[in-house]
Amino acid sequence: MITTRHHPARDTVLYDGKCRFCRSQIAILRALDLTGRLSFTSLHDPTVASDFPEIAPEDLHRQMYAVDVRGLARGGADAVRYLSRRLVLLWPLALLLHVPGTMPIWQRLYAFVARHRLKIAGSCDDGTCRLP
Repeated sequence: MITTRHHPARDTVLYDGKCRFCRSQIAILRALDLTGRLSFTSLHDPTVASDFPEIAPEDLHRQMYAVDVRGLARGGADAVRYLSRRLVLLWPLALLLHVPGTMPIWQRLYAFVARHRLKIAGSCDDGTCRLP
Protein backbone atom coordinates (compact mmCIF):
# COMPACT_ATOMS: atom_id res chain seq x y z
CA MET A 1 0.00 0.00 0.00
CA ILE A 2 1.20 3.48 -0.89
CA THR A 3 0.23 6.66 0.93
CA THR A 4 -0.36 9.64 -1.34
CA ARG A 5 -0.35 13.31 -0.37
CA HIS A 6 -3.52 13.87 -2.36
CA HIS A 7 -6.74 12.77 -0.66
CA PRO A 8 -9.46 12.51 -3.32
CA ALA A 9 -13.01 13.54 -2.48
CA ARG A 10 -14.22 10.02 -3.42
CA ASP A 11 -12.42 6.71 -3.69
CA THR A 12 -10.68 6.93 -7.05
CA VAL A 13 -9.91 4.09 -9.42
CA LEU A 14 -6.86 4.67 -11.64
CA TYR A 15 -6.84 2.51 -14.75
CA ASP A 16 -5.40 2.31 -18.26
CA GLY A 17 -7.93 4.26 -20.30
CA LYS A 18 -6.24 3.20 -23.55
CA CYS A 19 -6.72 -0.51 -22.83
CA ARG A 20 -9.88 -2.08 -24.23
CA PHE A 21 -9.98 -4.75 -21.49
CA CYS A 22 -9.45 -2.18 -18.72
CA ARG A 23 -12.18 0.08 -20.09
CA SER A 24 -14.62 -2.84 -20.18
CA GLN A 25 -13.86 -3.72 -16.55
CA ILE A 26 -14.30 -0.09 -15.51
CA ALA A 27 -17.66 -0.01 -17.31
CA ILE A 28 -18.74 -2.95 -15.15
CA LEU A 29 -17.54 -1.20 -11.99
CA ARG A 30 -19.40 1.97 -12.99
CA ALA A 31 -22.60 -0.04 -13.44
CA LEU A 32 -22.12 -1.74 -10.05
CA ASP A 33 -21.47 1.60 -8.30
CA LEU A 34 -25.14 2.31 -7.61
CA THR A 35 -24.48 5.05 -5.06
CA GLY A 36 -21.67 6.90 -6.88
CA ARG A 37 -18.99 6.09 -4.28
CA LEU A 38 -16.23 5.87 -6.86
CA SER A 39 -14.47 8.19 -9.25
CA PHE A 40 -12.66 6.78 -12.29
CA THR A 41 -9.58 8.36 -13.86
CA SER A 42 -7.42 7.09 -16.70
CA LEU A 43 -3.72 6.93 -15.90
CA HIS A 44 -3.24 9.01 -19.07
CA ASP A 45 -5.10 11.97 -17.54
CA PRO A 46 -2.49 14.64 -16.68
CA THR A 47 -3.98 15.08 -13.20
CA VAL A 48 -2.86 11.57 -12.23
CA ALA A 49 0.84 12.47 -12.39
CA SER A 50 0.30 15.64 -10.37
CA ASP A 51 -2.18 14.21 -7.84
CA PHE A 52 -0.49 10.84 -7.31
CA PRO A 53 3.25 11.22 -8.00
CA GLU A 54 3.96 8.58 -5.35
CA ILE A 55 2.65 5.87 -7.71
CA ALA A 56 5.27 5.08 -10.35
CA PRO A 57 4.02 5.36 -13.96
CA GLU A 58 5.22 1.82 -14.75
CA ASP A 59 3.16 0.54 -11.81
CA LEU A 60 0.09 2.35 -13.14
CA HIS A 61 0.60 0.57 -16.49
CA ARG A 62 1.03 -2.76 -14.73
CA GLN A 63 -2.07 -2.68 -12.54
CA MET A 64 -5.18 -0.76 -11.56
CA TYR A 65 -5.06 1.31 -8.36
CA ALA A 66 -7.80 2.29 -5.93
CA VAL A 67 -6.97 5.40 -3.89
CA ASP A 68 -9.24 5.96 -0.92
CA VAL A 69 -10.24 9.31 0.60
CA ARG A 70 -7.38 9.05 3.11
CA GLY A 71 -4.84 8.79 0.28
CA LEU A 72 -4.13 5.07 0.69
CA ALA A 73 -3.45 3.52 -2.72
CA ARG A 74 -3.94 -0.19 -3.25
CA GLY A 75 -2.87 -1.86 -6.47
CA GLY A 76 -3.86 -4.97 -8.38
CA ALA A 77 -5.61 -7.71 -6.39
CA ASP A 78 -5.46 -5.54 -3.26
CA ALA A 79 -7.45 -2.88 -5.14
CA VAL A 80 -10.02 -5.44 -6.30
CA ARG A 81 -10.31 -6.74 -2.76
CA TYR A 82 -10.82 -3.20 -1.42
CA LEU A 83 -13.43 -2.38 -4.07
CA SER A 84 -15.31 -5.59 -3.28
CA ARG A 85 -15.97 -4.16 0.17
CA ARG A 86 -16.99 -0.72 -1.11
CA LEU A 87 -19.68 -1.79 -3.60
CA VAL A 88 -22.69 -3.65 -2.19
CA LEU A 89 -23.16 -5.70 -5.36
CA LEU A 90 -19.59 -7.03 -4.99
CA TRP A 91 -20.01 -8.22 -1.40
CA PRO A 92 -20.42 -11.88 -2.51
CA LEU A 93 -17.04 -11.57 -4.22
CA ALA A 94 -15.60 -10.01 -1.05
CA LEU A 95 -16.39 -13.19 0.85
CA LEU A 96 -14.25 -15.19 -1.57
CA LEU A 97 -11.44 -12.63 -1.77
CA HIS A 98 -11.13 -12.48 2.02
CA VAL A 99 -10.74 -16.21 2.69
CA PRO A 100 -7.65 -16.33 4.92
CA GLY A 101 -4.46 -17.31 3.12
CA THR A 102 -5.82 -16.84 -0.42
CA MET A 103 -4.36 -13.40 -1.21
CA PRO A 104 -1.22 -14.82 -2.92
CA ILE A 105 -3.50 -16.73 -5.29
CA TRP A 106 -5.51 -13.60 -6.15
CA GLN A 107 -2.29 -11.60 -6.66
CA ARG A 108 -0.90 -14.20 -9.09
CA LEU A 109 -4.22 -14.41 -10.93
CA TYR A 110 -4.48 -10.62 -11.21
CA ALA A 111 -0.87 -10.37 -12.46
CA PHE A 112 -1.51 -13.08 -15.06
CA VAL A 113 -4.67 -11.40 -16.39
CA ALA A 114 -3.00 -7.96 -16.36
CA ARG A 115 -0.01 -9.26 -18.35
CA HIS A 116 -2.27 -10.91 -20.92
CA ARG A 117 -5.04 -8.31 -21.07
CA LEU A 118 -4.24 -7.33 -24.65
CA LYS A 119 -4.52 -10.94 -25.78
CA ILE A 120 -7.77 -11.33 -23.83
CA ALA A 121 -9.44 -8.20 -25.24
CA GLY A 122 -7.77 -8.13 -28.62
CA SER A 123 -5.54 -5.42 -29.93
CA CYS A 124 -6.83 -1.94 -30.57
CA ASP A 125 -7.25 -0.81 -34.15
CA ASP A 126 -5.32 2.41 -33.55
CA GLY A 127 -2.45 0.80 -31.59
CA THR A 128 -3.08 2.80 -28.42
CA CYS A 129 -3.39 -0.37 -26.32
CA ARG A 130 0.26 -1.34 -26.60
CA LEU A 131 1.95 -1.87 -23.27
CA PRO A 132 5.10 0.24 -22.71
